[in-house]
Amino acid sequence: MNKNSVLSTIEQGTLEVITPEELEAKLEKDEKTAYIGYEPSGKVHLGHAITVKKMIDLQKAGFRIKILLADLHAYLNGKGSLEEIEEIAEYNKRCFRALGLSEDTEFILGSSFQTREDYTMNVYQLALSTTLTRARRSMAQITRSAEDHQVAEVIYPLMQVVDMLFLEVDLAVGGMEQRKIHMLARDNLPKLGFHSPVCIHTPLLHGTDGSDKMSSSKENFIAIDDEPAVIREKIKKSYCPAGEVEGNPVLEIAHHFIFSEMDTLLIERPEKFGGNLELSQEELLKMYGAGDLHPLDLKNGVAECLIQVLEPVRNYLQ
Repeated sequence: MNKNSVLSTIEQGTLEVITPEELEAKLEKDEKTAYIGYEPSGKVHLGHAITVKKMIDLQKAGFRIKILLADLHAYLNGKGSLEEIEEIAEYNKRCFRALGLSEDTEFILGSSFQTREDYTMNVYQLALSTTLTRARRSMAQITRSAEDHQVAEVIYPLMQVVDMLFLEVDLAVGGMEQRKIHMLARDNLPKLGFHSPVCIHTPLLHGTDGSDKMSSSKENFIAIDDEPAVIREKIKKSYCPAGEVEGNPVLEIAHHFIFSEMDTLLIERPEKFGGNLELSQEELLKMYGAGDLHPLDLKNGVAECLIQVLEPVRNYLQ
């Protein structure tokens, strides 16, 4: 695969690459590392899977992949005791492998290096050049909403920046909720004498309830290991207004997980309701937007195809 094809594959499905020129330069390196961090907290769901798919693209492009299982970050974000979080981290690790990351993917527990003296000193140095306002603003989409904020909320982004330094990261991946922390890293790592990472941001998947973000804490998610009956029920109950294409989680699931694997979506219907349909993504959006496809028919078609797409994941985990 030539360089332009590699760049096209990496950029496909992303909202932004900061910067494309820097990414092109990184591709010239013999050894290059891409990283993403996940808080181990609850089920691995389709929102996580979007970023895992991008890590697989980077793996194929020659990047060494490091997955940070950020147990101390999860602890600072009130996700449970360290013992509970570590147990969830092991489950998360198996899920990420089930999604297709290769055996040479490196999984790193945050607490394995985040209490070291040199790490802590870098956090202190970064604290001297970061305003309280910017640190809190970086966390706006990540922490749980609260009237009275914890000091942990401003430590969290500083640690995430220093993580990139210690993991020797060339490229950082995250959903758009990570953008402000990534920009904090790009602005401040040079002040500590290190290079800024290239940053890639992927879309956030709307929750099944129509809210801005799929989240295990909000119970608005489809887990990658949900049984077929559970997937059908969750999609059946999903927010899916007739004729609305934008912000429709059922259509987003089709885009990210069905049309990335197959050219058409099969929608089975009784003859009295028009019979079966086999639609490309363009045909589906046009038909649904015009009000010519019932939401329940869309939901049924997406549910059955998603069950098929996730079957290898369920089998791996079982």
